[in-house]
Amino acid sequence: MKFQLKQIAVGATLALGALMAQAADPIKIGAVLSVTGPAAFLGDPELKTLQMYVEDLNKKGGVLGRQLELVHYDDGSDANKANGFTKRLIDNDKVDVVIGGTTTGATMSMVPLVSKAETPFISLAGAVVVVEPVKKWVFKTPHTDRMAAEKVFEDMKKRGLTKVALLSETSGFGQSGKKETEAVAAKYGITLVANETYGPKDTDMSPQLTKIKNTAGVQAVFVFGLGQGPAIVTKNYKQLGVSLPLYQSHGVASDEFLKLAGPAAEGVRLPSPAQLIPEQLPANDPQKAVVTAYDLAYKTRYKSEVSTFGGYAYDALMLTVDAMKRANSTDKAKVRDALEATKNFVATSGTFNMSATDHMGLNLSAFRLLEVKDGKWHLPQ
Repeated sequence: MKFQLKQIAVGATLALGALMAQAADPIKIGAVLSVTGPAAFLGDPELKTLQMYVEDLNKKGGVLGRQLELVHYDDGSDANKANGFTKRLIDNDKVDVVIGGTTTGATMSMVPLVSKAETPFISLAGAVVVVEPVKKWVFKTPHTDRMAAEKVFEDMKKRGLTKVALLSETSGFGQSGKKETEAVAAKYGITLVANETYGPKDTDMSPQLTKIKNTAGVQAVFVFGLGQGPAIVTKNYKQLGVSLPLYQSHGVASDEFLKLAGPAAEGVRLPSPAQLIPEQLPANDPQKAVVTAYDLAYKTRYKSEVSTFGGYAYDALMLTVDAMKRANSTDKAKVRDALEATKNFVATSGTFNMSATDHMGLNLSAFRLLEVKDGKWHLPQ
């Protein structure tokens, strides 16, 4: 009898020990980001943001009583590498959730893998194709390219600009942007009188801009791209003496664009999250506290300017943490369901309201139309 009791006690102790060990296991956050390569000025602040806030959350006790572990890989702005690293995160690292896909190309190479593995995935890419049609396990934090085109056309309409030249990049983001821009132009009374493209690694877009300059009736130019390309376009624009209003997409909404384009960026307008202008937001703006806190934390830690791209990563991590807390679990299906049920979640990109038919959860009001004035971002007067 004593032996049996001893066996039961030992068994109970082992079971308790196993439960405690399981409870102490870290929550694994997987990330595949473009920290190097053409999209580095998006991916670098994304990684820095995730590292900073995972550390911060761990100092505060972690999530659900467990520490967070960030497992990250750099795809070098290569969609094929993004696919390989996602496979590694799922099969080898056994992550609980995946954040990343800095670019649309990388994201779309990751989607089949996370979907098959039934792992929640929050993308940091802009194209509408990421969430339309809705994919059960896929969410995203940036505004869509369609929304960017609509915000730009809203502003053009106010300024009486109806004949527009489109210059888009042949990347996944640029081509999706081109398609969405073409689709919504008529809705705003806009006619695309010129439609040119450039490659993501091109170093001179003067030939395309010269064609646009010589096209009769053009009143404004809209550039859809990310990384260094749009900054080169902006410099070429100035060099060619083009004086028409120049618009960019949210693919370059960061101070890095201002550095790359220099004085040539003066007067450029683009749609952006509130993250670039925390000090210009009114005190009663629901986002002010969030974007101001992120702005201060990032500048203090890294001694560099913030970007909306880092903000997308912040939003993805905080949405994940919020979902896990509401689900009171890291069970993948429960976290997915909680993400889909997100309501009134204020973050750097806007206020998220997701549903079974909307895995982004932002509307057009989450975008601010900004203008470069004296080398800084401003709300146009």
